[in-house]
Amino acid sequence: MKKIVIVTGSRAEYGVMRTLLKKIDKNPSFKLSLIVTGMHLMKEFGHTIDEITKDGFNIDSIVNMKLTCKTNVGMAKSLGYAIIGITEALEKIKPQLVIVTGDRGEMLAAAIAASHLNIPVAHISGGDTTTGATIDERIRHAITKFADIHFPANEKSAKHIITMGEKAKNVFPVGNPGIPIVYNITDKRKKEITRKYKLDLNQPILIVIQHPITTQELQAASQMKETMSAVKELKIQTIIIYPNSDTGSKDIINVIHQYEKLDFVQIHKNIKREDFQDLMTICDVMVGNSSCALLEAPAFNLPAINIGDRQKGRGHTFNIINVKHNKNDIIKAIKKALTKEFKNKVKKALSPYAKKNAEEKIIKILEKI
Repeated sequence: MKKIVIVTGSRAEYGVMRTLLKKIDKNPSFKLSLIVTGMHLMKEFGHTIDEITKDGFNIDSIVNMKLTCKTNVGMAKSLGYAIIGITEALEKIKPQLVIVTGDRGEMLAAAIAASHLNIPVAHISGGDTTTGATIDERIRHAITKFADIHFPANEKSAKHIITMGEKAKNVFPVGNPGIPIVYNITDKRKKEITRKYKLDLNQPILIVIQHPITTQELQAASQMKETMSAVKELKIQTIIIYPNSDTGSKDIINVIHQYEKLDFVQIHKNIKREDFQDLMTICDVMVGNSSCALLEAPAFNLPAINIGDRQKGRGHTFNIINVKHNKNDIIKAIKKALTKEFKNKVKKALSPYAKKNAEEKIIKILEKI
């Protein structure tokens, strides 16, 4: 039995990894342990460690990265705390493999710690490229260089990993786990989710997720004001979800709450994965700069307005409309996304990050290695 540790630090990453976690946990070839850290431990972002506990997973270690200081200095320090805490956890657990995903600081910390302890690292979702003003690009590629096994989303990302010097025999473009090709919802569930979030399906619905850009932290508030001004002017029922905990998140949250009295706006620190996916099936447009718009939204036939530089250079399909942080441009883009013509076009969109049976493919590879 192979002892595997998976590190999880945020609601978004846990949501897409959840199905893979369950399949590994049920597989007799593996013993799964979780190291939980990052945003999961923060009450202001929904204390999402509670969701992991409810799912019944074995949490071997909780690592406090001390993310309370939401500045670039705080982010750098938190990486150090994460390396120390995860090193101590791995020394205790003694796994044969550590799995990390994406491009967050806690994942880099885990890769650094595991590599120094001579524990192999598997990296999910490496090789993607974002040329915008964000540190995510550097973190993602740094993790790749610490990783031994690579599970990129597609062939393009796989080639990028190989050009970085990684061995082709260790690169497996299986698709991102947790991202469906298509997603269906029953009429019963549609009614349940509509009632729960008090939505009117006869009127358009927006879902807004906007994160700070680490190299533009001083503009975080003004950037969010442009988005919220567009929402206010359109008067469309809107679900807003808190940003991640990066530098500038506090400023974004402060701006969001300036609009909380609008009767067509509702604000959530976190929305659990099942609800979030079902909401994507009934919403009309996603607005902001979340990678979810590029990776997942196509499976839900969901148009998305991608604002600013955070996802610049990242591959996407034609559900995306790119705009700058400008109220009028955002309004124009939302109106375009709401047209029948654009909606029909998006129905044919396929995510470049989704492949059938990604979880099963990853597990079969891990069984053989």
